[in-house]
Amino acid sequence: MSDAPTYDRDDAVLVLEDGQVYVGSPYGALGETVGEIVFATAMTGYQETLTDPSYDRQIVVQTFPHIGDTGVNKEDPESSRIWVAGYVVREPSPNVSNWRAEGSLEDDLQSQHIVGISGIDTRKLVRHLRSVGVMRAGIFSGEALAGGDGKPKSVDALMETVKAAAPMKGLSLYDEVSTKEMYTIEPCGEFEGKEPLFTVVAVDLGIKAMTPHRMAERGCRVHVVPSSVTFEQLQALEPNGVFFSNGPGDPEQADPEVDLLRKVLDAGYPFFGICFGNQLLGRALGFGTYKLKFGHRGVNQPVKDMTTGKIEITAHNHGFAVDAPIGEQVSAPFDGGKYGKVFVSHIDLNDNVVEGLQCVDIPAFSVQYHPEAAAGPHDAAYLFDRFVDLMKSVKEGK
Repeated sequence: MSDAPTYDRDDAVLVLEDGQVYVGSPYGALGETVGEIVFATAMTGYQETLTDPSYDRQIVVQTFPHIGDTGVNKEDPESSRIWVAGYVVREPSPNVSNWRAEGSLEDDLQSQHIVGISGIDTRKLVRHLRSVGVMRAGIFSGEALAGGDGKPKSVDALMETVKAAAPMKGLSLYDEVSTKEMYTIEPCGEFEGKEPLFTVVAVDLGIKAMTPHRMAERGCRVHVVPSSVTFEQLQALEPNGVFFSNGPGDPEQADPEVDLLRKVLDAGYPFFGICFGNQLLGRALGFGTYKLKFGHRGVNQPVKDMTTGKIEITAHNHGFAVDAPIGEQVSAPFDGGKYGKVFVSHIDLNDNVVEGLQCVDIPAFSVQYHPEAAAGPHDAAYLFDRFVDLMKSVKEGK
Protein backbone atom coordinates (compact mmCIF):
# COMPACT_ATOMS: atom_id res chain seq x y z
CA MET A 1 0.00 0.00 0.00
CA SER A 2 1.10 3.62 -0.41
CA ASP A 3 2.42 5.59 2.56
CA ALA A 4 -0.73 7.72 2.66
CA PRO A 5 -3.73 5.58 1.69
CA THR A 6 -6.83 7.44 0.57
CA TYR A 7 -10.36 6.35 1.41
CA ASP A 8 -13.79 7.81 2.03
CA ARG A 9 -16.77 6.92 4.19
CA ASP A 10 -18.15 4.52 1.59
CA ASP A 11 -15.05 2.34 1.89
CA ALA A 12 -13.96 -0.23 4.45
CA VAL A 13 -10.47 0.10 5.92
CA LEU A 14 -8.34 -2.65 7.45
CA VAL A 15 -5.56 -1.37 9.73
CA LEU A 16 -2.80 -3.63 11.08
CA GLU A 17 -0.95 -2.70 14.23
CA ASP A 18 2.36 -2.59 12.34
CA GLY A 19 1.01 0.21 10.13
CA GLN A 20 -0.17 -1.63 7.02
CA VAL A 21 -3.48 -0.33 5.67
CA TYR A 22 -5.81 -1.98 3.15
CA VAL A 23 -8.76 -0.17 1.58
CA GLY A 24 -11.68 -2.16 0.20
CA SER A 25 -15.45 -2.43 0.26
CA PRO A 26 -17.68 -3.15 3.27
CA TYR A 27 -18.77 -6.76 3.57
CA GLY A 28 -21.34 -7.80 6.13
CA ALA A 29 -22.23 -5.24 8.80
CA LEU A 30 -20.98 -1.66 8.90
CA GLY A 31 -19.09 -0.50 11.98
CA GLU A 32 -15.79 -1.26 13.64
CA THR A 33 -14.20 -4.38 15.06
CA VAL A 34 -10.80 -5.24 16.49
CA GLY A 35 -9.03 -8.50 17.23
CA GLU A 36 -6.07 -10.68 16.33
CA ILE A 37 -5.92 -11.05 12.54
CA VAL A 38 -5.32 -14.64 11.38
CA PHE A 39 -5.72 -16.54 8.12
CA ALA A 40 -7.53 -19.78 7.29
CA THR A 41 -6.46 -21.82 4.27
CA ALA A 42 -9.58 -23.94 3.74
CA MET A 43 -11.15 -23.86 0.29
CA THR A 44 -14.53 -24.95 1.68
CA GLY A 45 -16.43 -24.84 4.95
CA TYR A 46 -16.60 -21.09 5.55
CA GLN A 47 -19.78 -21.51 7.59
CA GLU A 48 -18.07 -23.98 9.93
CA THR A 49 -15.10 -21.61 10.20
CA LEU A 50 -17.24 -18.62 11.11
CA THR A 51 -19.13 -20.51 13.82
CA ASP A 52 -16.11 -22.18 15.44
CA PRO A 53 -15.86 -20.70 18.98
CA SER A 54 -12.07 -21.00 18.80
CA TYR A 55 -12.14 -17.91 16.53
CA ASP A 56 -13.51 -15.73 19.33
CA ARG A 57 -11.88 -12.25 19.17
CA GLN A 58 -10.11 -13.01 15.91
CA ILE A 59 -10.44 -11.38 12.50
CA VAL A 60 -10.29 -14.20 9.94
CA VAL A 61 -8.79 -13.79 6.47
CA GLN A 62 -9.89 -16.41 3.93
CA THR A 63 -6.99 -17.32 1.65
CA PHE A 64 -9.37 -18.87 -0.90
CA PRO A 65 -10.40 -15.88 -3.00
CA HIS A 66 -14.05 -16.65 -3.80
CA ILE A 67 -16.29 -16.95 -0.74
CA GLY A 68 -20.07 -17.31 -0.39
CA ASP A 69 -20.97 -19.41 -3.45
CA THR A 70 -23.07 -21.94 -1.52
CA GLY A 71 -24.75 -19.47 0.85
CA VAL A 72 -25.63 -20.53 4.39
CA ASN A 73 -27.95 -23.08 5.95
CA LYS A 74 -29.06 -24.20 9.40
CA GLU A 75 -27.29 -27.57 9.32
CA ASP A 76 -23.63 -26.62 8.96
CA PRO A 77 -22.95 -24.21 11.87
CA GLU A 78 -20.67 -25.58 14.58
CA SER A 79 -22.33 -23.48 17.29
CA SER A 80 -25.30 -21.21 17.85
CA ARG A 81 -23.69 -18.07 16.40
CA ILE A 82 -20.84 -16.60 14.40
CA TRP A 83 -17.82 -16.13 16.68
CA VAL A 84 -15.25 -14.39 14.47
CA ALA A 85 -14.60 -10.76 15.37
CA GLY A 86 -14.31 -9.75 11.71
CA TYR A 87 -14.11 -11.24 8.23
CA VAL A 88 -11.76 -10.53 5.30
CA VAL A 89 -12.36 -11.92 1.79
CA ARG A 90 -11.02 -11.17 -1.65
CA GLU A 91 -14.16 -11.62 -3.75
CA PRO A 92 -17.59 -12.32 -2.26
CA SER A 93 -19.87 -14.35 -4.50
CA PRO A 94 -22.64 -12.22 -6.05
CA ASN A 95 -24.89 -15.27 -6.29
CA VAL A 96 -25.94 -18.14 -4.04
CA SER A 97 -26.20 -21.51 -5.77
CA ASN A 98 -26.76 -24.62 -3.68
CA TRP A 99 -29.80 -26.78 -3.04
CA ARG A 100 -29.22 -26.59 0.73
CA ALA A 101 -28.87 -22.80 0.87
CA GLU A 102 -31.34 -20.87 3.02
CA GLY A 103 -29.79 -17.44 2.59
CA SER A 104 -26.68 -15.55 1.61
CA LEU A 105 -23.48 -15.32 3.63
CA GLU A 106 -23.53 -11.52 3.63
CA ASP A 107 -27.09 -11.45 4.98
CA ASP A 108 -25.96 -13.77 7.78
CA LEU A 109 -22.96 -11.56 8.56
CA GLN A 110 -25.19 -8.48 8.64
CA SER A 111 -27.85 -10.07 10.84
CA GLN A 112 -25.18 -11.12 13.36
CA HIS A 113 -23.40 -7.75 13.20
CA ILE A 114 -20.11 -9.11 11.88
CA VAL A 115 -18.01 -6.34 10.32
CA GLY A 116 -16.04 -7.37 7.25
CA ILE A 117 -14.07 -6.10 4.28
CA SER A 118 -13.80 -7.37 0.71
CA GLY A 119 -11.98 -6.47 -2.48
CA ILE A 120 -8.46 -6.31 -1.01
CA ASP A 121 -5.32 -8.23 -1.96
CA THR A 122 -5.66 -11.09 0.53
CA ARG A 123 -2.66 -12.87 -1.00
CA LYS A 124 -0.41 -9.94 -0.14
CA LEU A 125 -1.95 -9.70 3.32
CA VAL A 126 -1.42 -13.39 4.08
CA ARG A 127 2.17 -13.34 2.81
CA HIS A 128 2.77 -10.42 5.18
CA LEU A 129 1.23 -12.26 8.16
CA ARG A 130 3.28 -15.38 7.37
CA SER A 131 6.41 -13.23 7.31
CA VAL A 132 5.98 -11.06 10.40
CA GLY A 133 3.39 -13.04 12.35
CA VAL A 134 -0.22 -12.46 13.33
CA MET A 135 -1.07 -9.26 15.20
CA ARG A 136 -3.87 -6.98 16.30
CA ALA A 137 -5.95 -5.32 13.59
CA GLY A 138 -9.19 -3.46 13.04
CA ILE A 139 -11.81 -3.15 10.31
CA PHE A 140 -13.67 0.15 10.03
CA SER A 141 -16.62 1.16 7.84
CA GLY A 142 -19.72 3.34 7.88
CA GLU A 143 -20.06 5.66 10.87
CA ALA A 144 -16.91 4.13 12.40
CA LEU A 145 -14.94 5.91 9.65
CA ALA A 146 -16.62 9.27 10.18
CA GLY A 147 -14.52 12.07 11.58
CA GLY A 148 -15.87 15.15 13.33
CA ASP A 149 -15.34 17.41 10.32
CA GLY A 150 -17.28 15.31 7.82
CA LYS A 151 -14.07 13.70 6.60
CA PRO A 152 -13.07 10.11 7.36
CA LYS A 153 -10.96 9.44 10.42
CA SER A 154 -7.21 9.42 9.96
CA VAL A 155 -5.17 6.24 9.98
CA ASP A 156 -3.57 7.46 13.22
CA ALA A 157 -6.99 7.65 14.88
CA LEU A 158 -7.91 4.18 13.65
CA MET A 159 -4.54 2.86 14.83
CA GLU A 160 -5.26 4.10 18.36
CA THR A 161 -8.34 1.90 18.43
CA VAL A 162 -6.36 -1.11 17.18
CA LYS A 163 -3.61 -0.69 19.75
CA ALA A 164 -6.13 -0.37 22.57
CA ALA A 165 -7.26 -3.97 21.91
CA ALA A 166 -5.87 -6.69 24.17
CA PRO A 167 -3.30 -9.00 22.53
CA MET A 168 -4.25 -12.67 22.32
CA LYS A 169 -1.34 -13.81 24.47
CA GLY A 170 -2.54 -13.47 28.04
CA LEU A 171 -6.27 -13.65 27.25
CA SER A 172 -8.58 -16.10 29.00
CA LEU A 173 -11.58 -16.69 26.72
CA TYR A 174 -12.90 -20.21 27.30
CA ASP A 175 -15.49 -19.09 29.88
CA GLU A 176 -16.76 -16.54 27.34
CA VAL A 177 -17.68 -19.22 24.77
CA SER A 178 -18.65 -22.14 27.02
CA THR A 179 -22.23 -23.32 27.44
CA LYS A 180 -23.93 -21.96 30.55
CA GLU A 181 -26.01 -25.09 31.15
CA MET A 182 -25.32 -28.80 30.74
CA TYR A 183 -26.95 -30.56 27.80
CA THR A 184 -26.83 -34.16 26.64
CA ILE A 185 -26.27 -35.74 23.23
CA GLU A 186 -27.71 -39.25 23.06
CA PRO A 187 -26.33 -42.13 20.96
CA CYS A 188 -27.28 -41.79 17.28
CA GLY A 189 -26.97 -43.62 13.98
CA GLU A 190 -26.96 -47.39 14.49
CA PHE A 191 -27.05 -46.81 18.27
CA GLU A 192 -30.10 -44.52 18.28
CA GLY A 193 -32.66 -45.50 20.91
CA LYS A 194 -30.30 -48.02 22.50
CA GLU A 195 -28.66 -47.94 25.89
CA PRO A 196 -25.35 -46.06 25.65
CA LEU A 197 -22.17 -48.13 25.53
CA PHE A 198 -20.31 -45.44 27.45
CA THR A 199 -20.99 -42.13 29.19
CA VAL A 200 -18.66 -39.22 28.41
CA VAL A 201 -18.44 -35.89 30.19
CA ALA A 202 -17.30 -33.29 27.64
CA VAL A 203 -16.02 -30.07 29.20
CA ASP A 204 -17.03 -27.25 26.83
CA LEU A 205 -14.15 -24.82 26.38
CA GLY A 206 -15.49 -23.79 22.97
CA ILE A 207 -16.74 -27.13 21.67
CA LYS A 208 -17.81 -27.67 18.06
CA ALA A 209 -21.17 -29.39 17.59
CA MET A 210 -19.72 -32.17 15.46
CA THR A 211 -17.46 -33.40 18.29
CA PRO A 212 -20.09 -34.88 20.65
CA HIS A 213 -21.93 -36.09 17.54
CA ARG A 214 -18.87 -38.16 16.55
CA MET A 215 -18.93 -39.78 19.99
CA ALA A 216 -22.70 -40.33 19.83
CA GLU A 217 -22.21 -42.12 16.49
CA ARG A 218 -20.07 -44.60 18.41
CA GLY A 219 -22.72 -45.33 21.02
CA CYS A 220 -21.74 -42.75 23.64
CA ARG A 221 -24.04 -40.61 25.73
CA VAL A 222 -22.27 -37.26 25.96
CA HIS A 223 -22.97 -34.79 28.76
CA VAL A 224 -21.62 -31.42 27.57
CA VAL A 225 -20.87 -29.37 30.68
CA PRO A 226 -19.82 -25.74 31.30
CA SER A 227 -16.19 -24.81 31.84
CA SER A 228 -17.16 -23.92 35.41
CA VAL A 229 -17.98 -27.57 36.25
CA THR A 230 -16.45 -28.85 39.47
CA PHE A 231 -14.78 -32.23 39.80
CA GLU A 232 -17.55 -33.31 42.17
CA GLN A 233 -20.22 -32.39 39.62
CA LEU A 234 -18.29 -34.23 36.91
CA GLN A 235 -17.92 -37.29 39.14
CA ALA A 236 -21.64 -37.31 39.92
CA LEU A 237 -22.37 -37.93 36.21
CA GLU A 238 -20.53 -41.28 36.53
CA PRO A 239 -18.56 -40.98 33.29
CA ASN A 240 -16.61 -43.77 31.63
CA GLY A 241 -14.42 -41.09 30.09
CA VAL A 242 -13.75 -37.36 30.16
CA PHE A 243 -13.19 -35.08 27.17
CA PHE A 244 -11.78 -31.53 27.03
CA SER A 245 -12.70 -29.58 23.88
CA ASN A 246 -11.11 -27.04 21.64
CA GLY A 247 -11.41 -23.38 22.57
CA PRO A 248 -9.96 -19.87 22.24
CA GLY A 249 -7.37 -17.96 24.20
CA ASP A 250 -4.04 -18.53 25.90
CA PRO A 251 -3.69 -21.93 27.63
CA GLU A 252 -1.37 -20.33 30.18
CA GLN A 253 -4.45 -18.48 31.47
CA ALA A 254 -6.42 -21.65 32.23
CA ASP A 255 -5.16 -22.71 35.67
CA PRO A 256 -8.64 -23.76 36.94
CA GLU A 257 -9.06 -26.15 33.98
CA VAL A 258 -5.57 -27.57 34.49
CA ASP A 259 -6.40 -28.23 38.14
CA LEU A 260 -9.66 -29.93 37.10
CA LEU A 261 -7.83 -32.07 34.56
CA ARG A 262 -5.27 -33.21 37.14
CA LYS A 263 -8.14 -34.39 39.36
CA VAL A 264 -9.53 -36.30 36.36
CA LEU A 265 -6.15 -37.94 35.77
CA ASP A 266 -5.69 -38.68 39.48
CA ALA A 267 -9.07 -40.43 39.53
CA GLY A 268 -8.05 -42.67 36.62
CA TYR A 269 -10.74 -41.58 34.15
CA PRO A 270 -9.84 -42.21 30.49
CA PHE A 271 -9.13 -38.79 28.99
CA PHE A 272 -9.21 -37.42 25.44
CA GLY A 273 -8.47 -33.80 24.55
CA ILE A 274 -8.67 -31.85 21.31
CA CYS A 275 -6.83 -28.59 20.52
CA PHE A 276 -7.15 -26.45 23.69
CA GLY A 277 -7.71 -29.76 25.48
CA ASN A 278 -4.35 -30.96 24.14
CA GLN A 279 -2.62 -27.84 25.45
CA LEU A 280 -4.24 -28.33 28.85
CA LEU A 281 -3.10 -31.96 28.99
CA GLY A 282 0.39 -30.73 28.19
CA ARG A 283 0.21 -28.25 31.05
CA ALA A 284 -1.30 -30.82 33.44
CA LEU A 285 1.64 -33.14 32.69
CA GLY A 286 4.07 -30.31 33.42
CA PHE A 287 5.01 -29.10 29.95
CA GLY A 288 4.90 -25.47 28.83
CA THR A 289 2.98 -23.88 25.99
CA TYR A 290 3.94 -21.09 23.61
CA LYS A 291 2.40 -18.87 20.94
CA LEU A 292 3.02 -19.77 17.32
CA LYS A 293 4.14 -17.10 14.87
CA PHE A 294 1.02 -17.38 12.71
CA GLY A 295 -0.62 -20.63 13.80
CA HIS A 296 -2.31 -23.42 11.86
CA ARG A 297 -5.80 -22.75 10.51
CA GLY A 298 -7.35 -24.72 7.67
CA VAL A 299 -8.30 -28.23 6.58
CA ASN A 300 -5.14 -29.25 4.73
CA GLN A 301 -2.39 -29.67 7.35
CA PRO A 302 -0.21 -32.81 7.03
CA VAL A 303 0.27 -34.59 10.36
CA LYS A 304 2.26 -37.75 11.05
CA ASP A 305 0.97 -40.28 13.57
CA MET A 306 4.24 -41.33 15.22
CA THR A 307 2.67 -44.57 16.52
CA THR A 308 1.74 -45.88 13.06
CA GLY A 309 3.82 -43.81 10.63
CA LYS A 310 0.63 -42.84 8.82
CA ILE A 311 0.33 -39.36 7.32
CA GLU A 312 -3.05 -37.66 7.79
CA ILE A 313 -4.43 -34.53 6.13
CA THR A 314 -6.12 -32.75 9.00
CA ALA A 315 -8.23 -29.77 10.08
CA HIS A 316 -6.58 -27.21 12.38
CA ASN A 317 -7.37 -24.03 14.25
CA HIS A 318 -4.74 -23.13 16.82
CA GLY A 319 -2.33 -20.33 17.61
CA PHE A 320 -0.65 -21.97 20.63
CA ALA A 321 1.24 -25.25 20.98
CA VAL A 322 2.74 -27.58 23.59
CA ASP A 323 6.48 -27.49 24.19
CA ALA A 324 7.43 -31.17 24.58
CA PRO A 325 10.38 -33.26 23.30
CA ILE A 326 9.79 -35.14 20.05
CA GLY A 327 11.02 -38.65 19.33
CA GLU A 328 11.41 -40.10 22.82
CA GLN A 329 9.45 -41.21 25.84
CA VAL A 330 10.03 -38.93 28.81
CA SER A 331 8.75 -38.71 32.35
CA ALA A 332 5.93 -36.16 32.61
CA PRO A 333 7.61 -33.30 34.52
CA PHE A 334 4.76 -32.50 36.92
CA ASP A 335 5.17 -33.44 40.59
CA GLY A 336 8.21 -35.66 40.22
CA GLY A 337 6.80 -37.66 37.34
CA LYS A 338 3.61 -38.87 39.09
CA TYR A 339 1.84 -39.34 35.74
CA GLY A 340 4.54 -41.62 34.38
CA LYS A 341 5.87 -41.69 30.85
CA VAL A 342 4.53 -39.66 27.91
CA PHE A 343 5.55 -39.14 24.30
CA VAL A 344 4.63 -36.89 21.38
CA SER A 345 2.26 -39.00 19.29
CA HIS A 346 1.70 -36.65 16.34
CA ILE A 347 3.73 -33.91 14.65
CA ASP A 348 2.94 -31.35 11.94
CA LEU A 349 5.07 -32.09 8.90
CA ASN A 350 5.23 -28.45 7.87
CA ASP A 351 7.01 -27.21 11.00
CA ASN A 352 7.42 -30.09 13.48
CA VAL A 353 4.94 -28.57 15.92
CA VAL A 354 3.66 -31.01 18.54
CA GLU A 355 0.22 -32.21 17.39
CA GLY A 356 -0.54 -34.91 19.95
CA LEU A 357 0.41 -36.42 23.32
CA GLN A 358 0.11 -40.04 24.44
CA CYS A 359 0.49 -41.10 28.06
CA VAL A 360 2.02 -44.53 28.61
CA ASP A 361 1.14 -45.24 32.23
CA ILE A 362 -2.26 -43.56 32.55
CA PRO A 363 -5.26 -43.69 30.15
CA ALA A 364 -4.89 -40.25 28.56
CA PHE A 365 -4.14 -38.88 25.11
CA SER A 366 -4.82 -35.76 23.08
CA VAL A 367 -4.37 -34.17 19.67
CA GLN A 368 -3.86 -30.55 18.69
CA TYR A 369 -5.96 -30.74 15.53
CA HIS A 370 -9.66 -31.43 14.86
CA PRO A 371 -10.54 -35.07 14.10
CA GLU A 372 -14.26 -34.23 13.98
CA ALA A 373 -13.34 -32.44 10.72
CA ALA A 374 -16.26 -30.14 10.13
CA ALA A 375 -15.38 -28.98 7.58
CA GLY A 376 -12.41 -31.02 6.50
CA PRO A 377 -10.95 -34.45 5.73
CA HIS A 378 -11.84 -37.51 7.80
CA ASP A 379 -8.36 -39.05 8.00
CA ALA A 380 -8.29 -38.65 11.78
CA ALA A 381 -11.76 -39.97 12.66
CA TYR A 382 -10.09 -43.09 14.07
CA LEU A 383 -9.14 -41.06 17.17
CA PHE A 384 -12.73 -41.27 18.40
CA ASP A 385 -12.48 -45.05 18.01
CA ARG A 386 -9.24 -44.92 20.00
CA PHE A 387 -11.05 -43.09 22.80
CA VAL A 388 -13.89 -45.65 22.80
CA ASP A 389 -11.33 -48.49 22.90
CA LEU A 390 -9.57 -46.79 25.82
CA MET A 391 -12.84 -46.51 27.78
CA LYS A 392 -13.63 -50.13 26.99
CA SER A 393 -10.22 -51.32 28.21
CA VAL A 394 -10.48 -49.41 31.49
CA LYS A 395 -14.07 -50.56 32.02
CA GLU A 396 -13.03 -54.18 31.53
CA GLY A 397 -10.02 -53.72 33.80
CA LYS A 398 -7.43 -54.40 31.13
